[in-house]
Amino acid sequence: ITPGVMGRWNTMTASWGGFGHLWAKDVALVVVRPSRHTFGFMEREEGFTLSFFGESGRKVHDICGTRSGRETDKAAAAGITPRGFAGRVGFEEARLVISCRKVFAQDIDASSFIDPSILPQHYPTGNLHRLYAGAVEGAWTRA
Repeated sequence: ITPGVMGRWNTMTASWGGFGHLWAKDVALVVVRPSRHTFGFMEREEGFTLSFFGESGRKVHDICGTRSGRETDKAAAAGITPRGFAGRVGFEEARLVISCRKVFAQDIDASSFIDPSILPQHYPTGNLHRLYAGAVEGAWTRA
């Protein structure tokens, strides 16, 4: 997940999310914890991109999922090149980049879980995610 514009962005690996059709729009659903550096960017920016690297990008996923952009230039560490995609930031080396405009955000509430076993397994210390829905506005594939 990469919210921001060239010169001011952050990226993180997302393990959870999905795609669907809501409100007559094709959407991507992503979740970001408030404790993540990316969260502030998600709150400030109009949209975000999703960059897919596949199995060959395992190093990218590992670095962007374990290091904070507060202390690390993740792109340099992972060997990826930021590039503009319709005013948003994606990565040159990605096999697929999807650009989304935020249309919905809601904090996940512990009282909404029908299956309470999810909470101790995935949220043992709280820090529940905020769910974002982004309307898909464009997609690019690498030739």
